[in-house]
Amino acid sequence: MKFGVVIFPGSNCDRDLIHVLENVVEKEVKILWHKDTSLAGLSTVDCVMLPGGFSYGDYLRSGAIARFSPIMQSVIDFASNGGMVFGICNGFQILCEAGLLPGALVRNRKRLFSCKNVHILPQTNETRLTKGLDLKKPLKIPIAHAEGSFYADEKTLKELNDNNQVLFRYCSDTGVTDETNNANGSLENIAGICNTGRNVFGMMPHPERAAEKALGNTDGLKLFRALVSESLQPA
Repeated sequence: MKFGVVIFPGSNCDRDLIHVLENVVEKEVKILWHKDTSLAGLSTVDCVMLPGGFSYGDYLRSGAIARFSPIMQSVIDFASNGGMVFGICNGFQILCEAGLLPGALVRNRKRLFSCKNVHILPQTNETRLTKGLDLKKPLKIPIAHAEGSFYADEKTLKELNDNNQVLFRYCSDTGVTDETNNANGSLENIAGICNTGRNVFGMMPHPERAAEKALGNTDGLKLFRALVSESLQPA
């Protein structure tokens, strides 16, 4: 399996992500520049990754300018043809701005930047990203964002739940998903979602920052291991 990692002006988690993909899960990585336009570059990869950071300085709002980068039309076409796309933090924001995922990421509760370890509870194992995960076991994954509160209208929320598109919800270390354990004010504690085709994924927490023993936490590695596995059946 080969990954493509898109780098935007202001990306700051791209090297972390590339390191995990190349050196931890030992897969080939192709670096994609935001000004690239050729579909040929994307046709050589199996999954496109949009890393975290502050693309274009988060001007206007997070992801709003990056959505119009030349590479994004190729990413949209790639996803529309069934290619896997995974956006983390700022990458999730860009996917929502591009219309590849529903909803939006807005300012955190109390309008504060939040950087800390949180717990998230997997909601489904019927996706390539979450297969094999224990739906009763929380994962400890760090967050680092100011605009990570997920928002959608009632119709969209209902569709996300009805279609089993919610990937993760913020929770306590024992798996309680209530407002007390909502990391940023997201509606229904939502921390990650997928599209109806189940090939586009977005999440605010950073699994690449919890993927090595040297970091004291390998919960995030479970997601990368699932992603590179060929089977879609839960372990």
